[in-house]
Amino acid sequence: MSTTADPAAPASAPPGAETVLAPMSRREVLQALSGLFMGMFVAILAATIVSNALPVIIPEIGGSQSVYTWVVTAELLAMTATVPLWGKLADLFSQKLLLQISFGLFIAGSLMAGFAQDTTMLILARALQGMGAGGLTALVQIVMAAMIPPRELGRYAGVFGGIFAVATVGGPLIGGVIVDTSWLGWRWCFLLGVPFTALAMVLVQRTLKLPAVTRRKASIDWLGALLLTGGVSLLLVWITFAGDRYDWLSTETLLMVGGTVLLLAATVLVESRVDEPIIPLGIFRSRTVSLSVTASALVGIAMFGGTVFLAQYLQISQGYSPTKAGMLTLPLVGGLLISSTVAGGLITKTGRWKGWLVAGGILMTIGFGLFSTIDAQTSPWLLGVFMAVLGAGVGMLMQNLVLAAQNDVPATELGAATSVVSFFRSLGGTIGVSVLGALLASRVAGDLSLLGGGEGSGDGAVPDVSTLPAEARTLVENAYGDATAELFLIATPLAALALVVVLFIREKALKTTSGAERLAQEQAQVPLH
Repeated sequence: MSTTADPAAPASAPPGAETVLAPMSRREVLQALSGLFMGMFVAILAATIVSNALPVIIPEIGGSQSVYTWVVTAELLAMTATVPLWGKLADLFSQKLLLQISFGLFIAGSLMAGFAQDTTMLILARALQGMGAGGLTALVQIVMAAMIPPRELGRYAGVFGGIFAVATVGGPLIGGVIVDTSWLGWRWCFLLGVPFTALAMVLVQRTLKLPAVTRRKASIDWLGALLLTGGVSLLLVWITFAGDRYDWLSTETLLMVGGTVLLLAATVLVESRVDEPIIPLGIFRSRTVSLSVTASALVGIAMFGGTVFLAQYLQISQGYSPTKAGMLTLPLVGGLLISSTVAGGLITKTGRWKGWLVAGGILMTIGFGLFSTIDAQTSPWLLGVFMAVLGAGVGMLMQNLVLAAQNDVPATELGAATSVVSFFRSLGGTIGVSVLGALLASRVAGDLSLLGGGEGSGDGAVPDVSTLPAEARTLVENAYGDATAELFLIATPLAALALVVVLFIREKALKTTSGAERLAQEQAQVPLH
């Protein structure tokens, strides 16, 4: 963990130990969190800010439709696939150093993207951004658990969940404003985060003083990391392009799914035999961790799938501009921010947390059910109510699932448990967006074909409704409205399944010592090896 020196520390510290610091005060925790949260916000923002800017970026640098997809996919792949590795490294090395490396990778990727002169450079830059964002996604939550006891973590985890949501939903809005502002331009979608990330680095360096513990000597399971990354990447590539580049039932699907199964099976085999696995399989013996992982994947579908398709629905079916569509999603952000913050504060006050998970599962299911009734004529006020309900449900669930898992594992596996829950949330979101997107495209194409509207139905392209004749525009608006409602109807039983999973999680009293203090206690009882 931290290597900050303390002049009062005894000179006879055991070999391999870092200088021990007193636990951080509440003021020091808040100061450190300011840097952590700032960096986290910028990293998550980077994943979504380009969605409204890509139609401007790709033509300017001479890219094709395949490049359009890879600019998004490269960042997503790198972020999702590296989260487990960052989590394992956090159990073995200085978390403060790992944070600064993550910040550095993100800044390098952002600068490279901002000054990209061709598509190859932009895609590589996005992958570098994704690696940094993957580190921050895992490490910020791990460091929070190291600084703060689970009983006190609720209030801060609630704020973290709100920041995550605001960055996810607000990214397209900010990107739209940037590309619509002539004196800025699309490059600022990438450069905007650089000064804020640099400031976060400085804040973390000056304020993060984790209670340090003796670190055991350990080797990293690079083979397991390579197999896991390869398997997850192949899975995500297949899901991203299936239904677009090739059919879901095709030779490409057979090869990619078969390769994914082989790589992940090899990962499990390797992980079960090495001393320091990237994902300790033993953590899945914890009922709470296994159920939290399952529920988190389902929440990922809700969080990412809901926001992506709501933005498209508001622009195509309701006819709003990208900026106005972003503004109309504020009830979703507000519901999530308020519910996660209030729930976190009350969890800290009462020590009870399962009721919030159950309430979140109920509200999320109701929210999806309400959205399954929408069409092209649905009132924006009614949409706002639906968004608030859905946001409140996701806000109560998302971060508290991480809290439940962190509270149930030994401190030596805190990083792995945290990163696994986050990893499956991202993986679930990616799968949900890709599969639901393919279903939406198929339904729209079918509806327009039956109705005789050829626009946008033949080649899968998203139509610009503002350029269509009145009759064709109405057909397209109705088709997208009905298709979006059907997606939410499909998602409703998935949300209900998340609720069922949560019901089986056993509530345990929240621990009152931080992860760093628990780790020191565990190591005092077990000989180093």
